[in-house]
Amino acid sequence: MLRGVSSRPSSPPLGLQLTRTSRAITQAFERAMAQAGGSVPTWQVLLLVRSANWDTQSEMAEQLGITGATLTHHLNALERKGLVRRWREDNNRRVQRVELTDAGVELFDRLRSVAVRHDKLLRSQLSDDEVEQLGALLARLEAGIQAGAS
Repeated sequence: MLRGVSSRPSSPPLGLQLTRTSRAITQAFERAMAQAGGSVPTWQVLLLVRSANWDTQSEMAEQLGITGATLTHHLNALERKGLVRRWREDNNRRVQRVELTDAGVELFDRLRSVAVRHDKLLRSQLSDDEVEQLGALLARLEAGIQAGAS
């Protein structure tokens, strides 16, 4: 070891900082969603169903970053609760459509309010420039990890 050079980093490893921060943010979001009668997975599925930005359930699962079986499990639970309605296309029985019921829209609106409040809380300690900078830095970190994995 070189004289005067510490082998210890001056700050905690970025991965550790990101993990701890992510955990705290995720736990706060999960608590807020639960208090509103939902969950993070429910919110994510309702949001995607509401956006109608998908053609098939497999595309929907891909956008959520989950398997088709996991999505089916979530949709079955939401359907049992009367939050979504599913049906098969008449001209192509392999295609299944999903839409929110009135109860699903009501829960979606309630959870959207929670998500907006949570986002405002996250942004409350940052300026608009810092939010933009943080987004860019996180994107660069992700790109670096993906480049390293290839």
